[in-house]
Amino acid sequence: TLAERANLAGVRHILLVLSGKGGVGKSTISTELALALRSAGKRVGILDVDLCGPSIPRMLRVQDSAVHQCDSGWVPVFVGQDKAIALMSIGFLLERPDDAVVWRGPKKNALIKQFVTDVAWGELDFLIVDTPPGTSDEHISTVEALRPYQLLGAVLVTTPQ
Repeated sequence: TLAERANLAGVRHILLVLSGKGGVGKSTISTELALALRSAGKRVGILDVDLCGPSIPRMLRVQDSAVHQCDSGWVPVFVGQDKAIALMSIGFLLERPDDAVVWRGPKKNALIKQFVTDVAWGELDFLIVDTPPGTSDEHISTVEALRPYQLLGAVLVTTPQ
């Protein structure tokens, strides 16, 4: 729909961060990439679609923040004194940040689609999408939801061995 396209209309590049397994540092890479782009003067957002292990709010020390609604959807949480990084994560929607999310595929897929279409990102140079480990339904849902937009590419995080 038109409203869906409007929320990502101001995003110039979308970058997925993926891996075949857990514990290799996807969230760390996503966070460091966002901070590096920010220090290079870019406007950056992070979409944390790791629904079972949303660690980016804690990494950026905003885990106690709340998400608010506006006319065009959810307003992301802005990080830092300069509010330079916009962040959306399921971590902000849980009662306690350490709560586990035990959902079947359709509910996860619906939330991912909602994250892609219903977050009011505004003007961003880069949207970094931190994905869960593996090659699951969440990845397919994320890529399909982002397909209409100009996807810049992906960073594949592997283990050193």
